[in-house]
Amino acid sequence: MSLPYRWVIVAAGALMTCVALGAMFSLAIFLEPMALDTQWSRAGISSAMTLNFLVMGLGGFAWGAIYDRFGARIVVMTGAVLLGLALVLASCTGSLLVFQLTYGVLVGLAASAFFAPMIALTSAWFDTNRSLAVSLVSAGMGVAPMTISPFARWLISAYDWRTAMFDIGITAWVLLLPAALLVRQPPQPAADGAAPTVAAEAAGMTVPQALRSPQFIVLGLTFFACCAAHSGPIFHMVSYAMLCGIAPMAAVSIYSIEGLAGLGGRLLYGVLADRLGVKPVLITGLAIQAVVITAYLAVSELGQFYTLAVIFGATYGGVMPLYAVLAREYFGQRILGTVFGAVTMLSSLGMAFGPLAGGMVFDAYASYSWLFIGSALVGLGAMAIAIAFPPLPRRELQPA
Repeated sequence: MSLPYRWVIVAAGALMTCVALGAMFSLAIFLEPMALDTQWSRAGISSAMTLNFLVMGLGGFAWGAIYDRFGARIVVMTGAVLLGLALVLASCTGSLLVFQLTYGVLVGLAASAFFAPMIALTSAWFDTNRSLAVSLVSAGMGVAPMTISPFARWLISAYDWRTAMFDIGITAWVLLLPAALLVRQPPQPAADGAAPTVAAEAAGMTVPQALRSPQFIVLGLTFFACCAAHSGPIFHMVSYAMLCGIAPMAAVSIYSIEGLAGLGGRLLYGVLADRLGVKPVLITGLAIQAVVITAYLAVSELGQFYTLAVIFGATYGGVMPLYAVLAREYFGQRILGTVFGAVTMLSSLGMAFGPLAGGMVFDAYASYSWLFIGSALVGLGAMAIAIAFPPLPRRELQPA
């Protein structure tokens, strides 16, 4: 394998995160037609997304540990098979409980097989431009609203929500299984070469030591609060826009613009983090995110939604990959899969709150105002926690 193959890993990782996370987040597109067709409550349907994030968190920790031991290919191949199966089964369910278990548990378990392992693998392939490379893999999440979400909306309009979900499951198999075959572990450095490492790795930090460390606690709490802040506004954005009088396809386009902006934000924040440092870029992004969430309370027209979608999408999309870079710098590559899986588990718990909270708020008040107010306050809390990040360890060289 030549060095340019590392960019194949980036491309494969971006495709996987796009399809897997796009399929999971497409439940936001299914929410309205499912509620009308089945008479299930919005909170009940949204709770499937909450289950997604809870299971995704536990799964990310487990998949990360498997990655550290067996490598990435077996993990992503299993996730590809499971994701398509979960969507096909969910499209056939006849009760809310069965849908919650099928979509919530199986899709969450499948989606968790891609993000943490592929982020860890990418960071292993790159010593330079690591923030940019990790951001590009994460950019698949930003592409999803521009691809999977409009595709789901088109299928629902042309057929029905069950056919749409079934077709997305088949599409997941067609795209993910070949991509999984491209996954390779990085070549081992030459025995007489000098490879950069972080102090924690040189000291041989174990997983229990890492999980008890101050840097892990701050990293995990910040990621948790960050995701708790933006998950509700993201998931309920389409429904909120429709409530403000925006047409359904136009409302979906707001979601798509957030994704496009997130793609640009990942590139921008990745480059800035490589040049200015991860911590100041992350803190600034968290502050912007909280302000923009509050601003959604004052919009009602499509142009205003588009403006905020650009800023919001670029911000939450840009900060998300930075947590993986911090984990790599604090803990090294050897245990990164397990540690970042644990961090991802905490972030998934944060993501789990938003969809359910938004559904409960709407069912109680027929309004999303308290969702945006609460999310903004949590976002400010994430910024405050991030200020407490310990200094990054100095990079050292392994002896020749």
